[in-house]
Amino acid sequence: MLTTLLAAAAATTLAIPASWIDPTTGRQIVRIDATPGNYALYFNYNPFTPQGDLMIYLTPDGIRVVDLKTWNTRLVLRAKVDRLLFAGPRSRSAYYTIRDVAVDDGGPFQVWRVDLDSGATRKIADVPGGRIEAINADETLLAGERELQPPPPAIAAQGRRDPKTGAPTYSGTGPDGRPLSFAAAKGQWMAARLAARVPMEMYSVAIADGRRRTIHRATDWLNHVQFSPTDPRLLMFCHEGPWDKVDRIWTIRTDGTGLTKVHTRTMAGEIAGHEFWSSDGRTIWYDLRTPAKGAGWLSSYDVTTGARSRYAIGEDQGSYHFTQSPDRSVFAGDGSNAGKWISLFAARPTATPQPGLIAPGVLETTRLANLATHDYTLEPNEHFTPDGKWIVYRTNMEGAPAIYAVATGAAATGR
Repeated sequence: MLTTLLAAAAATTLAIPASWIDPTTGRQIVRIDATPGNYALYFNYNPFTPQGDLMIYLTPDGIRVVDLKTWNTRLVLRAKVDRLLFAGPRSRSAYYTIRDVAVDDGGPFQVWRVDLDSGATRKIADVPGGRIEAINADETLLAGERELQPPPPAIAAQGRRDPKTGAPTYSGTGPDGRPLSFAAAKGQWMAARLAARVPMEMYSVAIADGRRRTIHRATDWLNHVQFSPTDPRLLMFCHEGPWDKVDRIWTIRTDGTGLTKVHTRTMAGEIAGHEFWSSDGRTIWYDLRTPAKGAGWLSSYDVTTGARSRYAIGEDQGSYHFTQSPDRSVFAGDGSNAGKWISLFAARPTATPQPGLIAPGVLETTRLANLATHDYTLEPNEHFTPDGKWIVYRTNMEGAPAIYAVATGAAATGR
């Protein structure tokens, strides 16, 4: 009761955020929150309530929600949060972790849940380490991965997020002793981490009683655990590392059975990654690239039938992340240094599907938001709102990271 009262007393409301029309696209832009240290969720973590009315995000003060009809925001929980995880798929809750300030990232932590209406909190579990990354469709299990032995100290120190920008930091030197670029330093670190072959496990945590069970153990670098949005016992995960050195995408059941490789590399230098589920829970989408210039595809795998499709990605369509609208009618991308845009992509088949063959197609582009001044060391991590009318993303296009929304319809002026 006391927790509820304190949380409610801490809640505050901000003024309606600024809004304008992007002069290059004609779409409405809303600046949701520019509080220093703001953090919006990674592209495959759900930030929305089941009713589609609220979106969760994090600031240094604690967990906030934005009303998707008015764009007003309020503080739900004033607390020092280690990681904001995701919204509950059935309850009006946000899940988050708390870690002692003396404990390094990867060490023991607690998982908590906060009710987004009342502010009441409940501890879910004490976890010995790693990260929680997923919640299942019926909101009974959490899942994540952890290292069973620590990696070498020099590897463990890399990739931590800058508290001011929210961007990960990487550093290193090349054979000539000169400092490497951000991308090159990240690549060097990922290769070293993969080569270390650190023992790991995937595990589940029961939300009802905090009971933890091992799902899978390996010396592969396990990461990006994602539950199917419809099957509460089916997980997708990845073998992390330089993408040209790993067969990245896999599925497994929560009891450890059914380990299945989704995509096998067939060409030196081929990469596949940034995988995500479609809302129907039967299709896995991922970005597939081969070394040939311009050879890239937004690719799919049907976990029920094994059917596959590939939609060609043009040179001006590349994105750090792709995602799909809740009704599965269109995709979105957050751009790259080759083309700085938030865009919509309509998938158009170019041949009649045939059993046992990959179905080909192309992507047709609609530009939504100009990110010409964005620095891609910060990932925009776009999300469709549940009604599909807006895409929420994060950008430093105005100098400092802030959270924005862009209307998917032309000449939008409001909800």
